[in-house]
Amino acid sequence: MRKRICVIDGQGGGIGSVIIKKIKEVFDESVEIVALGTNAIATAQMLKAKANKGASGENAIVHTAPKADVICGPLAIVLTDSMMGEVTAKMAWAVSTSPAVKLLLPLTQENVFIIGAANAPLPHLVDEMVETHLSRILHDQHG
Repeated sequence: MRKRICVIDGQGGGIGSVIIKKIKEVFDESVEIVALGTNAIATAQMLKAKANKGASGENAIVHTAPKADVICGPLAIVLTDSMMGEVTAKMAWAVSTSPAVKLLLPLTQENVFIIGAANAPLPHLVDEMVETHLSRILHDQHG
């Protein structure tokens, strides 16, 4: 059975799109990628990046996050009222309490600083997320 990877993003969906493109490049169709946008524009952009399916809004995230094997996205997806208020308390709770492994990029426009996190460009962070961490997690779950 294919592992379900939920990629969550908001606003314009740019970060989620970069993550999805990299996952597709490395894993092709061996995983199922579910795009979960805090809004329809973010979801549409992630679907253009070739997610297998997608849904938008609070209920979609609250309903789907607990069913994921892995959740990928920016750190803001676990911060209530982040992304200019798009991440609701229910969304942040659903992501943070999901049994899925969470791979979060240390990117935030909020007044939050992650001490010790690499100050690397988005493509480098996504490469590390997918090639190092996601590859290891998927390998460990299979073996």
